[in-house]
Formats: sequence, C-alpha cells, structure tokens
Amino acid sequence: MTALPVYRWRLAPEGLATFRQLRALGLRPGGQPVVAQLERPRRRRGPLVAYLYRVDLARPVRPMTPAMRAALAKANAARRVCPECGRDAGYRIPPKLGMCTPCAFPDAV
Repeated sequence: MTALPVYRWRLAPEGLATFRQLRALGLRPGGQPVVAQLERPRRRRGPLVAYLYRVDLARPVRPMTPAMRAALAKANAARRVCPECGRDAGYRIPPKLGMCTPCAFPDAV
C-alpha cells in the first residue's frame, strides 16, 4: 500500500483539485483514484482533510434527466412529511429529530 502525498492548505500543485473544485468546473472524478490529500491544521483537533484528484482525468458531470429530476423532487418531498402527524412541515425534517418541531417539542409551541 502506498502512502498518499500530503499538501498543506492552499499549497497543492497545479492540476489537482478537490471534489468541490471539480464540481465548480463542471467535472467529476469519474472513477479515478485519489492521488493526494490536503490538510488544514486546526488548534485543538486533528486536521481537516480533503482528497485531491487529477483535473486532466476528470470527466464532465452527467446532465440531469427529467426522470432523475422527478425522482429527486419526490425524495425531497418525502423528507418534508412528518411521520408522527403526517403533515408537510414546510422544511426538511432533521434526521436527528425524526419528526417535525411541533411534534418533537409539544410544550414549546
């Protein structure tokens, strides 16, 4: 097993990008392996780590089809319905609560 090269924050060489940077360019990793990692030091905890990919091997992002858009809309709508009261909460229900805010905290309303 080979170790990945580690670069400090903002010191990665040209031609490497994080997943979010690729996405901003309209690209995706496309199955390529991680070639390096970026570390941002923090004071009291371990460093933040971001994986780097080669930009020249990245592929274009696949376009959203109408079926994919409909499936995404259906999934987002399902996450808004409270399983306790069955109402549309008007926001995405937090997984930590598992229900809308009035059902989770009935005394607060």
